[in-house]
Amino acid sequence: MSEDTREAAGGALDVTGLSVAVGDHQILRDVRFCIPAGGSLALVGESGAGKTMVCRALTGRLARIGAHGLGGSVRFDGTDLLAQSPKQWRRLYGRRIALVPQNSLLSLDPVMRVGRQLDETLRELDPSAPRPDRAVELLDMVHLAGPRQVLRAYPHELSGGMRQRVMIALALAGQPDLLVADEPTSALDVTVQHGILGLLAELRALHRMSIVFVTHDLSIVQRVCDQVAVMYAGSVVESGPAAAMLTAPRHPYTRALVAAHPGTGPRAGQLAAIPGQPRSLLASAPGCQFAPRCPQAAGPCHTEVPPLAPDRPGISLACWHPQDGPL
Repeated sequence: MSEDTREAAGGALDVTGLSVAVGDHQILRDVRFCIPAGGSLALVGESGAGKTMVCRALTGRLARIGAHGLGGSVRFDGTDLLAQSPKQWRRLYGRRIALVPQNSLLSLDPVMRVGRQLDETLRELDPSAPRPDRAVELLDMVHLAGPRQVLRAYPHELSGGMRQRVMIALALAGQPDLLVADEPTSALDVTVQHGILGLLAELRALHRMSIVFVTHDLSIVQRVCDQVAVMYAGSVVESGPAAAMLTAPRHPYTRALVAAHPGTGPRAGQLAAIPGQPRSLLASAPGCQFAPRCPQAAGPCHTEVPPLAPDRPGISLACWHPQDGPL
């Protein structure tokens, strides 16, 4: 795809009222967020909040887990992704939308050399295009030293950081407009994590990609993302600009997440634990799903679901009793 075509295509994403059921269980409920072309958003929350399920909706993988009862829309440059057939998804995935999964060791074929995996991906994307040096270019793009040696290696012969860069190279092979990165740094040490985050920020600026970045680590959000959407029990409870969300959150859950991080809490270096356990996506209760763990819960919190509504300029909030002031 030429640079002119990429600029015209853009990568605007608008998720409105996304709901997903698996069996008898409602997994996602009225998820809402939007990203302008070239923008970036972090999906933040504890494990089990529904972040990976949102990634599945964005990359056409809901059918593989037997998801049904889809509601709302996921519009990418005006195209409703939830309405796409498998054949239509084959034209989208890898070319317009790409995924960097969580576990690089499980995602790469263990008995296939890296070069062959890259070559097969390139052949699938465009069978007629010449490919002799494209794999080397992709590995150069993600700053892998000795790319020709890497192409001859098996995944287990590479470090975790190198494998993650290979996964990013595979995702970039089709020059996508939207990159969905599902916790791409969760299994890496701090030094390697720093390099991957810098790489994603660099590639986003270079290729004008939109990015959805899934994480539970608030300390890395502002390295990559402009916006943050905080998820709890399958719903977005607060969203807005990253700086405002990390310095002046109003939802009790967002405030608890910020306070629980040793580098961002009111007493840096000390952990403030969130009491109780996250609500399972397989269980639901009336009212706000965070109410059993919330010190502010009272009245309608136990009986009515708070809607996600505008709170301050650029910020949306789903809470009956939002908080202000110091954390």
